[in-house]
Amino acid sequence: MESVQGGISAHQLRSFIEKIERLESDKSEIGEVVRETFAEAKSEGFDIKVMRQLIKMRRMKKEELLEQEELLGLYRQALGE
Repeated sequence: MESVQGGISAHQLRSFIEKIERLESDKSEIGEVVRETFAEAKSEGFDIKVMRQLIKMRRMKKEELLEQEELLGLYRQALGE
């Protein structure tokens, strides 16, 4: 029989907590692999800052990217660049 304390299912709560813990562990492991991949790319001569910016841009919607590029151009023009 399932333990219920104050309307909270202990089994369901434990299930959620354990799932989140597994996901956090997976996220940590994936983060390490990403860091290693960036380090490998850097050792091959790639610019990591540029790669991160490119990844960020690829995640954006086309409209967002166009708007950002337009604003960047406008700001640079305002600064005389």
